[in-house]
Amino acid sequence: MDLDDQMRRYFGTADLSAVPAGALAGGIEHMRVDLGLERDSARRFALWTLLYMLDAAPALDAVFDSPADRDAARDLMEWSERLGTDDAPPEPDQPR
Repeated sequence: MDLDDQMRRYFGTADLSAVPAGALAGGIEHMRVDLGLERDSARRFALWTLLYMLDAAPALDAVFDSPADRDAARDLMEWSERLGTDDAPPEPDQPR
């Protein structure tokens, strides 16, 4: 799954800042429906990850049957939280 393709599929553009609030809510709802219908674990993980980044992901236990998939999702959550802290590495060419 290419992120830009998914953004265009659900929101009509790859630029999330250009999406009106109503369209954002509609795209998220469409994504949640597709997540519930998707049977491929990699595609489910990709959809859940995008929903997580949009602060709209369902609970892990409701999405992932596999303990390995739930652990991978928890790892992603932990990683993304670290990026928002002072422990995160600085951006290139940015002083710490």
